[in-house]
Parts: sequence; structure tokens; C-alpha cells
Amino acid sequence: MKRLTRVQKRVILALIILFILLFAVGPEGYMHIEDMSFTDAFFMTVSTIFTVGFSLINESISTAGIYFTIFLIFIGVFALFFLISAVIDLTFREALSETFGRRRMDQRIKSLKDHHIVCGYGRVGEVICGILSRAEMDFVVIENDPERIKEAEEEGFLYVDGDATETEALENAGVDRAYSLVCALESDADNLFITLTGRFLNNNLIIVSRCFSPESEEKLRYAGADRVINPYIISGRRMATFLVRPGVYDYLDLVAPETPIEYRMEELLVQEGSRIDGRTIGELDIKARTGAMVTAVRKLESGEFNTNPDKDTRIDAGDLLIALGTEKDLAGLEELAIKKA
Repeated sequence: MKRLTRVQKRVILALIILFILLFAVGPEGYMHIEDMSFTDAFFMTVSTIFTVGFSLINESISTAGIYFTIFLIFIGVFALFFLISAVIDLTFREALSETFGRRRMDQRIKSLKDHHIVCGYGRVGEVICGILSRAEMDFVVIENDPERIKEAEEEGFLYVDGDATETEALENAGVDRAYSLVCALESDADNLFITLTGRFLNNNLIIVSRCFSPESEEKLRYAGADRVINPYIISGRRMATFLVRPGVYDYLDLVAPETPIEYRMEELLVQEGSRIDGRTIGELDIKARTGAMVTAVRKLESGEFNTNPDKDTRIDAGDLLIALGTEKDLAGLEELAIKKA
């Protein structure tokens, strides 16, 4: 059963108080003090509580009746205004919440820097946002479908209500300050347009785009996309891997960042002056010191991956390490790669 909100409880409480005053306390008081009939007592109660003004039923009332009337005025007016304020709050709460909530969200978006922008909260965008959220990364969703916006809002995600192909929507999401732009719409043409606009607005932006047609991949790269992902090709490869090499498939699932398994794969950028800058894997003895295993190294100069690093592989500032281990193991390796010597 759905629980009542605070405002709904206020409305019910005010109605209960008014009901008791109108049909029990007020009539009973006047009948007992002034010896009135129920009809006359009820009339006096209604006139008093709703402050409409009245002429006395009797030519005069007793001192006790005067004080009882004052009591009814105080309690009745308080309950009446309590009810009116609760009804107004209940009626306009959603509109006020939407207005001020949107303003707070816009302020939060304006304060973001080096965040991610996800264009489209469809099936792919929803998965992307879920992973970014679990990784505690800042991101903004751009979506114009009311149902999808409601879903993103329920998840607590920052969003911009607009068309991602329009410059204004990208600017409202802070594209000039963003680290990356994800084009996850279901149209290659729309993703192409977003890529062109995003690259124009921020030349340093990392752009990842989804595509369906093989012909679109080259166009998206020409438009400025750093990575172009075809979900059909990826899903086909994963399905084929399961058929041909099921063990490899299980391993890839094991180290995927979105799985709750203990072991996962992570990337770490080596900073200048860190403990591992300028030293070899053998000198560092990374496996023994941290428990993490370096599975690949991308050198800064060549940009190519060494997928089989040995103990003589030298690690320098700017190199990218791909490592496998538990969260604790990877945290230890990250400390070596970032902390100054």
C-alpha cells in the first residue's frame, strides 16, 4: 500500500479537526452552555468557524458562551488556514518542485568540468549511464522523450531536456567543459550531426559514437569521432566467442567493469615523478607489491600497445597501464602510478 506524503497527512489532519469541531465539539458546547437545539448550535458553529458573520440565535449569550465562541474561532480558523495551506501545497507542489528542481539541476550542470555527456537515454544510453554512475563519474544526459526523461530523473541523473542534435542542448550540457561526448542515438545521421557539432564546439572533446551501418563508420571518423562502435558487430563477436572459446567469453565477463565480481580490469595513467616512472616491471615487482598484474602497456611515444609486457618493459610518465586485479590490488597500483616519489 502506498504511504501518504507529508502534505496529504496535513490535509487529512485538518479535515479531521474541522469535522470534530463542526459535528461534535461546537454543537455539543452550544447545546450544553446555551441550551440550544442541535440545528441552532450547528448554525452557530458553522458561522463561527468560517467567520462569515452571524446574528445571535438567542438575544444574548452567556459569558461561558462568549469564551466558548472565542475558543471555536481560534481553533477553527487555525484548522481552516492549515487546510487551505495544505491544499495549496498539494496542488502546486509538483509545479514548484519542478521549477526549483530544474534550477538546482542547471546550477549543478554549470558547475561540472571534465564530465561526460550522453546523448540519448535509450537502451544503449541507459547502460552507459548505469556504468558511469556506478563508477561515480560526473555525466549529463541529453534526451527529449518525456518517458525517458522521467526514467533518468528517477535514477537521479542530471539531464537536459532537449534535442541532442541542436547546439543549444549541447551547450546547456556544458560541452565546452566536457571530457567526452557519447552519441548513442538510434540514427546514424543524428549521431553524425552531433559529432560534427561537438567537435566544432570543443576540439579537445573525446567523442564516442554508435553506428549501425558500416558505411557510416568512416563518415563518423571524418566528422571527428575518436571511436565508432557498431553494437551489431560487437554482439556478433561476443556470441561467436562464446561458441568458439567459451572460457574466454566467461573471462571477459569476469573482468567487465560493470560486473559485481571481485576481479576486474582497469586502466591507469602513469604520472610524471610517480614511484614507477622510469622503472621496469621487474624492478618494481608490481605483482608482489600490489597483487595487480599488468597485462598491457601503451607507450606515450608510439601510442601502440605492448600486450605481452615482461620484466624488462620500462614504464614512463604518460604510459597507459592495463591491469587486472581486485579493487584493493588496483588501488595499490594506482597509488604507485600517481603518488609522487
